[in-house]
Amino acid sequence: MKPLSAVKGVALISVMLIVALSSILATQMTARLILQMQRADNISSNQQAYWYAMSAEAFAKRVLITSFEQEDKVTNLEQPWAQGENTYPVEFGEITGEITDLQACLNLNALRMEKNQEGQDRSKKLLARTAFEELLTALNLENVSQFEAEYMADALTDWLDENGGIASAGGAEDNDYSAKEFAYLPANHYLASLKELRIIEHFSIKTINAIKEYVCVLPNTNLHKININTVNAEHVELLMALLVIPRDVAEQVLSARESEGFSTTDDFFKLPELTKYKITDEQKEQFVVDSEYFKLKTTASFNNSYFSLNSIMKVAENNQINVISRTIGRD
Repeated sequence: MKPLSAVKGVALISVMLIVALSSILATQMTARLILQMQRADNISSNQQAYWYAMSAEAFAKRVLITSFEQEDKVTNLEQPWAQGENTYPVEFGEITGEITDLQACLNLNALRMEKNQEGQDRSKKLLARTAFEELLTALNLENVSQFEAEYMADALTDWLDENGGIASAGGAEDNDYSAKEFAYLPANHYLASLKELRIIEHFSIKTINAIKEYVCVLPNTNLHKININTVNAEHVELLMALLVIPRDVAEQVLSARESEGFSTTDDFFKLPELTKYKITDEQKEQFVVDSEYFKLKTTASFNNSYFSLNSIMKVAENNQINVISRTIGRD
C-alpha cells in the first residue's frame, strides 16, 4: 500500500495538469475570440469604406449632371467636374475623388473594326491606328522606332478583331499565344483594361507605363472622338499624333486654347497655326467639343481600412449619368 504522501503528490500533479490544460484552452479560446472580433471589425470598416466610395460615385454623378445642366453643348475644363483631385473629411476617415474625361485620350478599343463596319468605317479605324503609331513615335521611346510601333499596332489589332487571321507582319493570333510557356488565347474582343496590354505581343512594361497617360479604354465601344477642349495641355504628343503635325505647332495650338475651350470644332480648325496645314475632313472628324465618357477615381478610408474604386460613367439622353463599369483596386 502506497504512503498517503505519495497519493497526495499524484493528485496534486493531476490537478496542476488539469489547471494548465484549462489555461491553455482558455488562452486559445480568448485568442480566437479576439481574432474573430478583429475580423468582424475589419469587415465592418471595409464595408463602411466601400459605402463611402459609393457615396462619392453618387456625388460625382450629381456634379456631372449640374455641369451639363449649365452647359450641355460643350465640355471644358472650366466646368465643376474638372476641379482635379479633392479630399473630403468624413467621420473616422476621408474620401478622395477625381473626375477625368475619357475622351481626352486615345481609346485603344478604337483600333477594333466590327465585321459589318469594314466597308463604311474603314477610314476612321485606320485613323485611330495611325494615331496610335504616331503617338508611339512622338513619345521618342527607347527601342521603339516606327517599325516597332507598327508591330505593336498589328498585335493590338489582332487582339481586338473578331477573326483569327493575322493582320500584318507584327500581328499575333492563337498559334503565337498558345505556344508560350504559359499558354493562353487572344481575346478577339474589346480591351477591358490597360493592364491587358501586358499580355499582348511586343508590348513591354516600360512602353505601357510611357503611354498610359495618353491612352485609355472605353468599355465595349470603338468610339474615336477626342474632345479638344479637355486634352491635357502637356500632352502635345497626342495632338501631334492625331493631326500629324510638328511638336512646336501642337504646343502653340494648345497654348492658344482658352480655358472655356472652343464652341465648335470649326473654331478650333480656324486657328492660324492649323490653317496652313492640309488637314483632311477625316482627320477633323476625330475631334469633338463635348464628351460622354468620364472616369471617377475614388479612394475612401474608414478607421484603418481603405477602399479604391474606379467608375466609368456615360452621359445618356437628357443628361442622365449611367455607371457602365466599376473596377475595385488602384490602377
